[in-house]
Amino acid sequence: MTVAWVIGARGMLGSAITRAINARPGWSTHSSESIDWTLSPDELSSASERMATALFDEAARAGESWSIIWAAGAGATSSSAEVFAGELRQLEGVLDGIEKASSASRTPGQLFYASSAGGVYAASEWPPFTEATVPAPISPYGDFKLAAEKAFHSTAKRMGIPSLDGRIANLYGPGQRLEKLQGIISHIALARLTERPASIYVPLDTLRDYIFVDDCAALILTALDRLTVEGGQVTKILCSGQATTIATLLGLFRAVTHGRPRVVLGSSSASALQAHDLRLRSTVWPDLDRAQSTGLPAGISATVSDILATIQRGTTSPAVQPGSVRTRS
Repeated sequence: MTVAWVIGARGMLGSAITRAINARPGWSTHSSESIDWTLSPDELSSASERMATALFDEAARAGESWSIIWAAGAGATSSSAEVFAGELRQLEGVLDGIEKASSASRTPGQLFYASSAGGVYAASEWPPFTEATVPAPISPYGDFKLAAEKAFHSTAKRMGIPSLDGRIANLYGPGQRLEKLQGIISHIALARLTERPASIYVPLDTLRDYIFVDDCAALILTALDRLTVEGGQVTKILCSGQATTIATLLGLFRAVTHGRPRVVLGSSSASALQAHDLRLRSTVWPDLDRAQSTGLPAGISATVSDILATIQRGTTSPAVQPGSVRTRS
């Protein structure tokens, strides 16, 4: 049995991971207070030490192992280096508290960090990219993801526990935060359902690998089960293994929604931070990838239904109300 603390449980990925845990035999969720991200790194260290101690104590009482799953993150591809410098200090503060709490616990556990394949391999050569590909970020976002991966692996080594960095492809599905200028499938869906067009700043032959959020969540838990057995500090690409162009994506939207999404092609300096070809293939534990079951048409349909329900509830973020929706891949 594994009791899991999901950091970032309210986000799209964190919510999906929580759903997957609740439906998975051998796993349970740890109920923790929310982390206050306005605290200083030192205050975050103290707060996370208290929260981690509660997790370790719960696991010990139940005779279970524990897992800390990091699915948090406020920065987007276009965020500045200053934003990510602050986010890295926060992450390091939380890890410091977890490490301190572990010194008084003998309960076995593991760490997971949700990284980004797009950020890490943005300027890498010779796609499809695998875990053996040399990372080559071209944005502060990619630099931050590599630094965070290193922080997680280093912390896990000092704690004497295994860790897993999941380099995730383009994540999509219900629960996307529409105020963030990312998540092309969600923003095209919003444009299909409203009067506001989505502006696309990359060529229509841009290649991306799209993984449905619930498939990704299930894959994370399956990989953590494997990590429990094999141990070590592991990096795995979490992807569908299928590359799709923006043009094909728009065609799928027309087929699924029986209408043409409102899309405007444009240009932006931020497009320089976007790779043209981000085909991906995992060579680490590739047998785990075969369980994915959600194809793009079904995933697009689920995303459109979720956004329609959000619009009907009147809870669409004010940040995306006026003007066009600017969409990046």
